Amino acid sequence: MKHARFVAGGRVRQGRLNEAGDRLVDGSGQAFALDQVTFLPPVSPGTVVGLALNFADHATELALDQPEEPTLFFKPVSSLIGHLAPIHYPPGAAFVHYEAELAVVIGKSARRISAGHALDVVAGYTVANDVTVRDYIKNLFRPPVRAKGWDTFGPLGPYLVDRDDIADCGQLEVTTTVNGEVRQRGNTRDLVHGVPDLIEFITSFMTLEAGDVILTGTPKGIMPVGIGDVICCEVAGVGRLENQVVAEPGGEAQ
Repeated sequence: MKHARFVAGGRVRQGRLNEAGDRLVDGSGQAFALDQVTFLPPVSPGTVVGLALNFADHATELALDQPEEPTLFFKPVSSLIGHLAPIHYPPGAAFVHYEAELAVVIGKSARRISAGHALDVVAGYTVANDVTVRDYIKNLFRPPVRAKGWDTFGPLGPYLVDRDDIADCGQLEVTTTVNGEVRQRGNTRDLVHGVPDLIEFITSFMTLEAGDVILTGTPKGIMPVGIGDVICCEVAGVGRLENQVVAEPGGEAQ
């Protein structure tokens, strides 16, 4: 089942995509055409954990050594936006880029979970775009807060797909198009650290709670985007996340 959070009729609602794939049905059974709703991120996490360089080909394109263990960062929840919401281009930035990723949503409190039981704590999967300003990443010793933490830099959605509806989260194609042109194409089978191992590693030292999100990493193919570009990130079987880049409103400090 594909679950969604959305605004319709002036209210925030939770629901699911109908079998025809053309309407969202809320908990009361009321149905809304997709063009009548405003999508929100499908979950409201307390914590979003990102993975750097979890595809070897992405590390190669950046001319960086592959870390021996997962390299983590926190994506601010204030950066999260939904499907079709605009991405704000920061004034003065030179190299803003997309990063299509499989996002894993935790279903229950998880601490010290072994890889063999890791999928038991997964609620489902969604699509993420870990938008980044490459200008602000100087080295791997500084967490990329400014590079990845801008408001609107965390598109997520459109749907949360139930775990059991995805036969193998380690065999999913990940694709990005910009204005219809393919820029990224990879597969989660090429993750350096797969989903079970990531959950084991992260929960070895911190608790993940229901609704928390793990961004599993992006394949090679990053290129600059600009104002007006339409970015579509897709994970096979999970969904297609579309957002357009716009000028940041205001653009100057007050």
